[in-house]
Amino acid sequence: MKIDYPFPDFQIDVRDESPEQAVATLIDFAADLNASDLFFVCNEDEVAVMVRHLGIFRQLTTLPVELGRHCMGHIKAEAGLDHAEHRRPQDGRWLHERPGKPKIDLRINTIPTLYGEDFSLRLLIRDAHLLDIDNLGLLDQERDQLLELLHSPSGLILVTGPTGSGKTTTLYAALNHLHDGERKINTIEDPIEFALSGARQAQVNHHLKVDFPELLRSVLRQAPDIIMIGEIRDSVTAATAVRAANSGHLVLATLHAPISTGAIQSMLGLGVPPHFLGESLRGVLAQQLVRTLCPECKRSFDLSHWPAIFDDVKTWLKPGEGELLYAANGCRACHMTGYAGRTGVFEVLPITPNLRRMILAGDSCQKIRENAIDHGMIEIRQAAMIKVARGQTSSEEVLRVIPSEYLGPRGAD
Repeated sequence: MKIDYPFPDFQIDVRDESPEQAVATLIDFAADLNASDLFFVCNEDEVAVMVRHLGIFRQLTTLPVELGRHCMGHIKAEAGLDHAEHRRPQDGRWLHERPGKPKIDLRINTIPTLYGEDFSLRLLIRDAHLLDIDNLGLLDQERDQLLELLHSPSGLILVTGPTGSGKTTTLYAALNHLHDGERKINTIEDPIEFALSGARQAQVNHHLKVDFPELLRSVLRQAPDIIMIGEIRDSVTAATAVRAANSGHLVLATLHAPISTGAIQSMLGLGVPPHFLGESLRGVLAQQLVRTLCPECKRSFDLSHWPAIFDDVKTWLKPGEGELLYAANGCRACHMTGYAGRTGVFEVLPITPNLRRMILAGDSCQKIRENAIDHGMIEIRQAAMIKVARGQTSSEEVLRVIPSEYLGPRGAD
């Protein structure tokens, strides 16, 4: 079934091209759109080609079934996948060359579905400049707090958020900052998304049953100073990460939790004893990604009749900020979407001596959160509203991305 979108800039016709040319055209087109993913989706009578653009799923084109299958066969060949295997998921990698432009590192996953295999291609551009803490979107207070955490000689730093919220990019930026040539850095990833100069990077291999726990135990024997764990998924990895942090290593890891204090609850839920977690944890960084308004076409509205709309965040606003409310419009520069990029919104929770005592005493995460807010933590909803007040994003985008239960005061109540 064909889906029509009101965005003509996202439409492309490659039906007259060879499979090899069509695939190259679609990859280059997705890269030029700054899309994060390209998808080939098998339907009953066509293959739909989609992208994820600034976090939104959009259709580029549809292909006749025969052309679509030949395109996917070409992708399998380039990624080193088994062309004859159609019943099991596969993972592969392809470095796509572009004359005169940066190479694109493609991470390919296939999965069998009702009408054939679906393909997902993650696009990673080799010269991406995002691996810098200053490019993440942190507020000044949050940036200073993160840098202070990273200067800890040992301990555990957790980065949390849903899938696709930029956690891995934040970890890479942190490692890029930490790499000074004097400390040994080892990473455990699934998959390795960027090659980091100076870091020893290892990748999980599920087919060989080389998972996070086994790799982490081996990495500890490599005498690292800093360890990055792509994701804490199980009790063994959680326990080993905490032991490593308590034994003199600086450990950075991601975890699925919607807010900063949720990471504490998740680690306790994985069986980490409160006293070990309280001693090792240095801080938590929770994050989401919001789209940024197109500077060429964003609309502004006078707030003189609603002067209190940004009262909750005025402490962090500079003179002149928060006097206007901005909204998306749409122009050729932003492909008629009203948005031109994405930035992070964060909640940084440094573990103070008082919070450490609360963790050791087994206090609820709600009490820990209330204490952190009382002592100046910027909640993720406040970080988002600060960006609205500064004209970086829209209130509609904040409502789309931030779960409603965290939008009210004391958002986790």
